Amino acid sequence: MQTPTKPNRPRARELGIQIGVLPTGALNGMTDVPGVKVGHVTRIVGEGPLSPGNGPIRTGVTAILPHDGNIFREKVIATAHIINAFGKSIGLPQLLELGNIETPILLTGTLNVWTAADALVDYVSAQNPGVYSFNPIVGECNDSFLNDILGRHVQREHVFEALETASHTNIEEGVVGAGVGMSGFGWKAGIGTASRVVQVDETAYTTGVLVLTNTGGASDLRIDGFPVGEHLTPEDISEERPGSIMIIVATDGPLSHRQLTRVARRATFGLARTGAIASHGSGDFVIAFSTANRVGSSEDGASPLTFPDEGALSLLFRAVIEATEESIINSLLKAHTVVGRDGNTRHGIPIRRILEIMELQPSEAPSWDE
Repeated sequence: MQTPTKPNRPRARELGIQIGVLPTGALNGMTDVPGVKVGHVTRIVGEGPLSPGNGPIRTGVTAILPHDGNIFREKVIATAHIINAFGKSIGLPQLLELGNIETPILLTGTLNVWTAADALVDYVSAQNPGVYSFNPIVGECNDSFLNDILGRHVQREHVFEALETASHTNIEEGVVGAGVGMSGFGWKAGIGTASRVVQVDETAYTTGVLVLTNTGGASDLRIDGFPVGEHLTPEDISEERPGSIMIIVATDGPLSHRQLTRVARRATFGLARTGAIASHGSGDFVIAFSTANRVGSSEDGASPLTFPDEGALSLLFRAVIEATEESIINSLLKAHTVVGRDGNTRHGIPIRRILEIMELQPSEAPSWDE
């Protein structure tokens, strides 16, 4: 069994890579948005040849909870933007129709989505006796290169664990949760996160992004505008593989569904700034929610909060672009090498080579694992 995490791989800012101009939140992660919780369950079991249904297992599940309350009873304004619809996400049509979500959001491997959705229904129905219809939100990326994907090794207990252990301070990245079996730009990838804070009429609003990166051509990779992929590609990549990405955006800005949709679309720019092109076989989805106004809460009769200035949305556009870009780069930097089924390997991107290419000198020089 492999070690699930290697905490001494750096995030972008530890390397002196300062993406964008806006300040970050305290943790520089999605959980900087007040009330938001994130949880991961990581499954790394076995090694050797693929035995469908038995392993090796390189998968997991990530849970995102918009607030601590009963999300079905206190829904949050939400939206989705489909960049390229080659994917198997669950629950997006109703989300788009009604403009809110009524369950936590789950991310996992492609063929786990239905078992994860079943488990999410169990979780929400236990909180809401007498209710007989729910719209679970589950997003996915394909982890079949490293994982026994047909085995569907994310089960009810793993979903419940991710939901019940989610915390307000979780900024784990790389080979965790849904990110265990993912690849990006030819390298090992996975979960990444970042945040930005903007000031509008003396009020601070936080936007956080969490990505599940499984996309991008090796030679296309750009880090803070620098064409790293032109100088650094994995030696064992013989062809470009279709991929996907899930981009989850959270904000405490009091946005309407229409305004939030405008913000969600800007995540596409952050993806593009890393060099990804949303190829034919890439399932690229954005799910965004605002924690400011809750639909169906005890305070629903009160006047909803409104964003003070439509023109100031440009600040949130910038926030989501910068945070998306940095989240994707963090998902690469933090991911260590993983050997999966049949010996298939995705290497962690070499940190010191990046420093050489970008001519960077970090303030400290710890012994990072490559």
